[in-house]
Amino acid sequence: MRSDIQPNTWDFETEALVTPTGFREYDARWWFGHSSSDKPPQINLYGVQALGKGLGTLIHEVGKRPHIVTGHDFRSYSLAVKQALQVGLMEAGITVHDIGLALSPTAYFAQFHLDVDCVAMVTASHNSNGWTGVKMGVERPLTFGPDEMSRLKEIVLSEQGVARDGGGYVRETGVAEAFKADVVKGASIGRKLKIVAACGNGTAGAFAPDVLEALGAEVIAMDCELDHTFPRYNPNPEDMKMLHALAARVKETGADIGLAFDGDGDRCGVVDETGDEIFADKVGLMLARDLSAEHGDAKFVVDVKSTGLYAIDPVLRANGATTDYWKTGHSYIKRRSHELGALAGFEKSGHYFLQPPIGRGYDDALVSARCILEMLDRNPDKSMSDLKKALPVSYGSPTMSPSCADEVKYDVVARIVAEFQRRAEAGEAVAGRQIADVNTVNGVRFTLEGGAWGLVRASSNTPNLVVVVESPDSQDDVRAVFAAIKEELSRHPEVGGFDQEL
Repeated sequence: MRSDIQPNTWDFETEALVTPTGFREYDARWWFGHSSSDKPPQINLYGVQALGKGLGTLIHEVGKRPHIVTGHDFRSYSLAVKQALQVGLMEAGITVHDIGLALSPTAYFAQFHLDVDCVAMVTASHNSNGWTGVKMGVERPLTFGPDEMSRLKEIVLSEQGVARDGGGYVRETGVAEAFKADVVKGASIGRKLKIVAACGNGTAGAFAPDVLEALGAEVIAMDCELDHTFPRYNPNPEDMKMLHALAARVKETGADIGLAFDGDGDRCGVVDETGDEIFADKVGLMLARDLSAEHGDAKFVVDVKSTGLYAIDPVLRANGATTDYWKTGHSYIKRRSHELGALAGFEKSGHYFLQPPIGRGYDDALVSARCILEMLDRNPDKSMSDLKKALPVSYGSPTMSPSCADEVKYDVVARIVAEFQRRAEAGEAVAGRQIADVNTVNGVRFTLEGGAWGLVRASSNTPNLVVVVESPDSQDDVRAVFAAIKEELSRHPEVGGFDQEL
């Protein structure tokens, strides 16, 4: 297996290119190439075929029935990538059930709808054009974690893929329609709501307006025409450019709420009727309050980037709800929610995992949107901003992403973790206070006396670190904790120039 092949050469057209860094903690993501970029590709179509053969080999290895659901997102090259993946899967003796153009949750739904255990969804999610990737699983509703990804990486890079007879291809039709019907099934929303649905010209534009209208909403479609050039912004509900554009449209139209959907439809961002963007962890807290009133003694799982309010919220306590803080990453929160029998998992990035009886346990932005509308329906005299104001006050930063190469980011974070552990043990002050707690389940989340906290971890999908800060006191305190983190990052030359200001 080659990792050094250059494009526009004989080798690029005849050999498999797969760089090791594309195998992430819980999915695969590579730079496939873009006509306007000089950055060399990290994978080619023969490399994708080798990935499919490796995945098929792994499916046999773990004893799963040799059938798999495949789908692709709306990018100019995703169909070609999916077909190369399918060739490799069929070479490994797997029957491919191709659902066509899809959201990631459409592919997860198809596992249940078609009674197929395995899934491979070709998507780069919210990444810019030029990226590609695959979200995979062999046990519905779960997706791969580090163990499965490590084994897949080993099989592919060491060319352990095994050719078998028995592979086949089935083009499945009607799955998108069945998926839409499944999302709205059983919903009864009497409140008339005006919604701006922003899709960033990504795949969700073919799904979200139809589902929201079927739920009874008046829908104002915003950038819902499919256009793989993403002419206005990347479809990313954490991107302030997308949220600011959505906020402007909400205020202009007098909508009750704005919903932003990412490129593969598994994340949902929210803007209230005043145009204020609400971070996804706060929306999750609103939903946890609402759902725990309907389901007694509910358990929730949230990622370490999320607000500390889940642990101290008086409404959740009164409802008998408990919260578990776990590793960031859709695969981690999904699996942890499943293992603990939680009612829901919430990730600050906007992945929500609604478990039975609300959902099937996978991250689906349209199910999340349905739950938000049901919450508003159960509170007919309150707006989204009213529900936000009812939460305990806290001040937070956006999720920040200083650059750090994939090859070194985990080593850098390990040194940062050790430093904050040392400071805690030595009783050294950070932003004028001692460290009360250090959580190292995913990078380091240090909590100071008084409740302010900061997080530094390695991104699972991109060559970056992730930095988040929150304080129950003031935005000035957020800046003080952030300044302490920024000072620590400056000691590590592998971290790119971090000029973020709050």
